[in-house]
Amino acid sequence: MQLINTVLGGLSVGVVYAAFALALVLIWQSTRIVNFAQAPMAMVTTFIALTLIDAGASYWVGFAVALAAGFVLGALVERLVIRYVDHDNHINPVILTLGLFIVLHALAAVIFGSSFTSFPAPFGLSGVEVGGTTLALTPFSIFSVLCVLAVMALLRLLFLKTDLGLTMRAAAFNQEVARILGVRVTRTLTLGWALASLVGSLSGLLIAGGGLVHPSYMDGVVVYGFVAAVLGGLDSAGGAVVGGLLMGVTLSLVSGYLGSGLVPLAALVVLVVVLLVKPGGLFSTSVERAV
Repeated sequence: MQLINTVLGGLSVGVVYAAFALALVLIWQSTRIVNFAQAPMAMVTTFIALTLIDAGASYWVGFAVALAAGFVLGALVERLVIRYVDHDNHINPVILTLGLFIVLHALAAVIFGSSFTSFPAPFGLSGVEVGGTTLALTPFSIFSVLCVLAVMALLRLLFLKTDLGLTMRAAAFNQEVARILGVRVTRTLTLGWALASLVGSLSGLLIAGGGLVHPSYMDGVVVYGFVAAVLGGLDSAGGAVVGGLLMGVTLSLVSGYLGSGLVPLAALVVLVVVLLVKPGGLFSTSVERAV
């Protein structure tokens, strides 16, 4: 039972990593940028939801407003900041997102405060009972799993089955060629940032549910969510989900049987092994080009 509960607990945490990894995959597929500011952006929208809930609104109103705020915030960041950085050097946008990480943290501390605040959950947080045994699986965990699976399915549908997804991928790979072919690149990039920020906001709400929030509560998710995205492959929505679940279970087993102090080291080992064995991720595919 200890092993079962440890695995179930890991899956519950892994779902959150998967949601964050999906946001990274979305921004990568639509702009070819790794957005390290995704965590504080999600944190800001979570505090917006919390402010509404504390003011008397229902959880679902706060949930919907947070997702909408994430969409708008992502569009504004691309329009007002990312668009004006030199993209010839691919490291420039990444450095800029790290700067945004620091700025958003500071602004959130000033506006919302630095104290720990409880965030409600729409469903119960008690473990499900099966045959008189309480499992480490809560109704909220099940809700989180369903949310992540729905997002994964929608992203696969967007990028593989729609013209919009095709234009987003074309604009990400080669903006000049995409413009020649009639793609409105600037609008496409803005939409990619907006959608990725929306998915990131979902991850912020899922990890906050039933817990404590503060300006740094998403910081750990940045590391483990990024490793999950690399593990599954930055070009695969399904890989992000599998990578998140694998990371959650792996870190849960390490914490439960070897000690919580080894969790960061285990994440580093997973990242190094993946980069050495299959740098593109477990679900990456080899591309053949005729010359």
